[in-house]
Amino acid sequence: MAFHMNEFGVPKFRRLGTNVLVVHADGSRRLENQERIWRLHAAARALDGVCESVPGMNNLTLLYDERIAPDTLERRLREAWDMAVPVGARSRTHVIEVRYGGTDGPDLAGVAAAAQLSEREVVRLHASTEYVVYFLGFQPGFAYLGDLDRRLYLPRRDVPRAVVPAGSVAVALHQTAIYPFASPGGWHIIGRTDATVFDPLRSEALFAAGDRVRFREHA
Repeated sequence: MAFHMNEFGVPKFRRLGTNVLVVHADGSRRLENQERIWRLHAAARALDGVCESVPGMNNLTLLYDERIAPDTLERRLREAWDMAVPVGARSRTHVIEVRYGGTDGPDLAGVAAAAQLSEREVVRLHASTEYVVYFLGFQPGFAYLGDLDRRLYLPRRDVPRAVVPAGSVAVALHQTAIYPFASPGGWHIIGRTDATVFDPLRSEALFAAGDRVRFREHA
């Protein structure tokens, strides 16, 4: 394991097996570190011997050719990290209409009670924040959006649902998300949208890392 200190945190390199390397970006400056992860991802894809690069939340997983020495790859990544200064990525802004509460948002009342807010206040806080797409994962097109207003921070549900309907807008911890497909899920569902988050016929996701997302209550 190797370490390199800089003002944005301490990237930590963890080896998994013989040809997987995970880079963790520590530190409290979550968005700035994530922007560095995006840039490191782009740089890593151009490195000789890197077969695949997968960005996550403040981390990057690399699958590399076993003929490449891990120490050499880590050195190149440290150099790329130092050059990957976050300057604010160009991005698209999406506005997503949401039907909050009722059968579309069965957990809205519970979220409001846990936060000691009214349901209207929860809706206002959720819809008044501009979110950043940190990365895509879990399902095709599932975007992890941050950061929620701190008053809405909640752990995941103790008992996940067997089925969360497609289009469900949910919150957990410091994030919010839209479920592209019906699936099991442990986030708190506060609303639902008709927006198509992923089109399987075109293998196309609505969001990309770095995009901005705003929610608007359906009239």
